[in-house]
Order: sequence, then C-alpha cells, then structure tokens
Amino acid sequence: MAQDQVRPNGAGDETDSATAAPWPTTAIDKKEDGPVDAEGNPGNEAAPSYSQEDGEDINYKTLEWWQAGVVMIAETVSLGILSLPTVIANLGLAPGIILMVIMGVLSTLSGLVMGEFRQKYPWVQSFGDAGEVMGRSIGMGRAFQEFFGWAQTIFQVFVMGSHLLTWTICLNTLTDSSTCTIVWGVVGLAVFWVLNTPRTLAFAGYYSFASFLSIFTAVMMTVIDVAIERPIGSSSIEVTRQIGFTSAFLSVTNIAVAFSGHSCFFGVMAEFKKPQDWPKALMLLQVCDTTLYLVASVVIYVYVGDDVPSPALSAAGSRTIRKAIWGIAIPTIVIAGVIYGHIAAKYIFVRVFAGTKHLVKRTKVGIAGWLGITVGIWVIAFVIAESIPVFSNLLGLLCALFASWFSYGIPGALWLWMHHGNYFSSGKRAVMFGANVLLVLTGLTLCALGLWSSGEAIARDSGTTPWSCKSNAAP
Repeated sequence: MAQDQVRPNGAGDETDSATAAPWPTTAIDKKEDGPVDAEGNPGNEAAPSYSQEDGEDINYKTLEWWQAGVVMIAETVSLGILSLPTVIANLGLAPGIILMVIMGVLSTLSGLVMGEFRQKYPWVQSFGDAGEVMGRSIGMGRAFQEFFGWAQTIFQVFVMGSHLLTWTICLNTLTDSSTCTIVWGVVGLAVFWVLNTPRTLAFAGYYSFASFLSIFTAVMMTVIDVAIERPIGSSSIEVTRQIGFTSAFLSVTNIAVAFSGHSCFFGVMAEFKKPQDWPKALMLLQVCDTTLYLVASVVIYVYVGDDVPSPALSAAGSRTIRKAIWGIAIPTIVIAGVIYGHIAAKYIFVRVFAGTKHLVKRTKVGIAGWLGITVGIWVIAFVIAESIPVFSNLLGLLCALFASWFSYGIPGALWLWMHHGNYFSSGKRAVMFGANVLLVLTGLTLCALGLWSSGEAIARDSGTTPWSCKSNAAP
C-alpha cells in the first residue's frame, strides 16, 4: 500500500503525551483535509484511531493474513451454516444452491471493495469511519460517523445475542433441559464476557483454529450421522418448491446472514501487520465458507428431508450423538461470539478514549472502561436473545436491519463514491459500476422485503415464548 513517508503538518501538536511519541518511519495513515492528530486524522471530524508506535503497552497490529482469515472464518461460519439446511428445505435444492453461490460471489465483491476503500483511506477502522469519509464531501462527516458507527455496533450486539441464543440451545441439549433456559443464558453471559476481557484480537487468531475445527467437526459428524441414519425426515427430495413469499424471503435472508461477516472486516484489517494482504485473507474465508455451506446444507437436506431443524446440528437422530455434536460445537459458539463482542467493544472503547493514554497504556481507567463496556454489551445481547427466541427469525431480522447494508449495500455505495465521475472510463470500470449498483440494489431489497418477512414470521410464530424457562432444544 503506497503512502507518503512524511509526517502530516501539525501531527501530534495537541494529542495526549501517551500518543504523541516520535512519528514512526513506516507508512502513515493520513487524511486529505483539515488539521490532523498523531494518526493523521482531522481533529474536528472525530474519526477515532489509535497509533501503533514503539514502546506502547498494547500492540494492536498483530495479525498475519492467514490468522485474519481464520478469525473471519470463525466469526462467519459459526451461525451461518446452522440455518442453511433449513433454507434448502424451504426453497428446494436448485434455488437454494443457486442463491448460495450468488450471495457468495456478491459478498466476495463487497469484501474486495472494502479492502480497496481502506487502502485508499488507511485510518478507517469501522463503517463509522468509512461513513465519515463519505459524509465530509457533503459537510456531514460527523453525522455519518455516528450513524454508521453505532449501526455497526448495534448489529454486532444482535449477532452476540444470536450466539447466546445458540448457547442456550446447546446447553439444553447437553443437559436434557435440566435447568431454566434463562439460567443457561446468564451462565453464557458470564462465559462470553470473561473471554472478552483481552483488548486485542491476537488471542482470537489462535482460538479461532479451535473454533473452525469445532464447527467443521460438528457439521461433519452431523452429515455422517444423517447419511447413515436418515433420522428425522421421510419425504422425497424436491428440486424446486412452491411456497409463500414470507417463508421464501426469510430463507433468502438466512443465506445473506451466512455471508455477513463484513461488519467486522474493517476492524480486522486494522489489526493486520501487512494490510496489503487483505485479499488473501478474504479469499481464504470465501472459499472455505462457500464450500462448507454447500456441502453441509445439501447433504443434510438430502438425508433428512423437509423436517430438518434449525439450527441443523440438532438433525442427528440419536440423542447421544446429538449431545456429542453440540458439545463439540461449543468452542465455535463461544469464540465467534467473542470476536463480535471484541469488535463492538473496541469501537465504543476507541470512541470514549480516543486521544488519551488509556487507549494504548494499561491504566486503571482504561482497564475499568474496557471491562465495563464489555459487560454492558453482553447484558444487552442477553436481553435480545431472550426477547427473540426463534433462531431463524432472529437471523432474518439481523439480515433485514443490518447485514443487508453492511455486507451488500454500503460496500457498493463506497465503490460508487470512490469512483464518482469515472464509472465508464474503461470496460472493466463499467462492469464494476454495474456490479456495485447490483450490490446497492441487493442491500435495499434485502432490507425492505426482509423486514416485512421477518416481522410477519416473528408475529406468527407461536412455538416459543420470550423470557421463558421452557426448553428451546429439539425434542
């Protein structure tokens, strides 16, 4: 990533002494306009950033590209794969496979666009920062910063709630529903919070290996078990199906959620040792998740039939095997939720402590702030998990409100903003223009129709009750 090797004018003049260390001789993150701080950020635009200089207590730049790829696999695959066999059952084999491939290609394109955007604006750490960059061109940098940044954080907290919900299903399955579901939610809250106490993703780069191995093993055990036993379903395989619009589009939103790790992408890029390696990490993610999604969802549907449950790990016919599968899945349920918790907490933490020594030094105030923020967001996630206790409906709502924009609509808008006025300067540019317009339209469609479908599904679902001790495990 080619960048200037000079210090921006005025850098460090008004920053905290802890962040005003001698300017590093490596590449500099520099904004184009206005007064700048020690990271090259305009002082009046509140695009929080952290410097990474020699002698700081906390090293944020720790990830190799392969570590980042594994982190993203862990946070993306964990929830997505659990709902896809049900999607195939709802839509039919052919439409389900085609939609998975299409959404996989579109999510890869949007990820590449995000990498291009951050290469051009290397101080960006979140969608809030990206929104601030676009907003400055129309005098609304601060407003865009707040709107996109907090929307991203809210989405991540909702995903954390999905992981807590999955945790309660897991514990009810393992214990034969021996305890109130709300109690398992509180236990999960404590476990997730304790694992969120570290302040960098370095730990997650290694834990994510366990997470990926966990979900891969659990899914393969489910696939093998259903292939041998054909435990639940007895109906014939349907290549296509005629179903109602609400059910069909809710399935589409579940596919979109399976590829919706994008809200964490800027945060992960910010911790790369070599940001130019982003395409390698992205391709590792997309090849692995698309392949696993297709193989697992098709095989489970073929051998289970229309009655495949969601989450799909409950498809095993034997109660003992089902318990073993859910037990193996515990690392991915927990670690992936912790990754989302880290990105959400770091955004809030940086907004609160930007420009102070507490960001890069292990101070009492910084430690207390981090612990308080993490416990706060996990409490909110717990409330969400108990309030929307139907797994597929919660994923549909997530897609409609947030994933539609963070994974599709906003990346398309970023490309259109970056290349405004040059859409047709070459054949390749014209193709990219069409592709990114398609991304924006995809986001708009998923949001509008997804909200309607998921809202109707939540209103009609009478199978479970919010804030109930009743077991949510498969019978």
